[in-house]
Amino acid sequence: MPVSFNLTGKTAIVTGTNTGLGQAIAVALADAGADVALVGRSSMAETEAAVSAAGGRTLAIEADLSTLEPIPRILEETLGWSGRADILVNNAGIIRRADAIDFTEDDWDAVMDVNLKTVFFLAQAFARHLIADGRRGKIINIASLLSFQGGIRVPSYTASKSGLAGLTRQLAFEWASKGINVNAIAPGYFATNNTEALMVDPDRNAAILARIPAGHWGNPDELGGAAVFLASPASDYVHGVVLPVDGGWLAR
Repeated sequence: MPVSFNLTGKTAIVTGTNTGLGQAIAVALADAGADVALVGRSSMAETEAAVSAAGGRTLAIEADLSTLEPIPRILEETLGWSGRADILVNNAGIIRRADAIDFTEDDWDAVMDVNLKTVFFLAQAFARHLIADGRRGKIINIASLLSFQGGIRVPSYTASKSGLAGLTRQLAFEWASKGINVNAIAPGYFATNNTEALMVDPDRNAAILARIPAGHWGNPDELGGAAVFLASPASDYVHGVVLPVDGGWLAR
């Protein structure tokens, strides 16, 4: 049987799609044939245009994922639009930077709510839908190099992404027998809004570049192939993997 990366006829939900990695993932899934429900808290017009140019249909769902309130609506609007939901990409995330000695409870809770709590409950709602319909599906969580390492001045982000790696493995173990693949991608240092503070700091920028064997910050487009693989039939026997896409950072 030939290996297939074709997503024609599938519908994906991708969170955090107004820019950056979420936008690139949405476009890559559309290139592979999927229709994409875009979830974000600000305008996704640019992403809608890019997905349409790639041949995919889009639905924009405005939602603030700092609370659980939008979760039922995200599924309802997607199903009302497409009649199905086959792929969930939990990409939305936030970061707060401060020395651990000065870190506040508000900054801790804000990051953990978006990066871990909402991810779990959205995955739960998505899985319930699949199980009730007796259908297979793919969940892709966007982890981080800080799922493996400690980071600098980002204690809640590191904790959330380390927790997300563990949650990915736990859900994979529990849901594999139900036809649901749960995996994660751990991006390295990509040029996005979240990393702008590092890129404009000459010392941090130079230190990061010196550590990347590929010799450059990742372009968001370079993440799409991993997302298509994990969303496609080609990965049907892949469960509980946290796949680094990092220019060789972890290999050094």
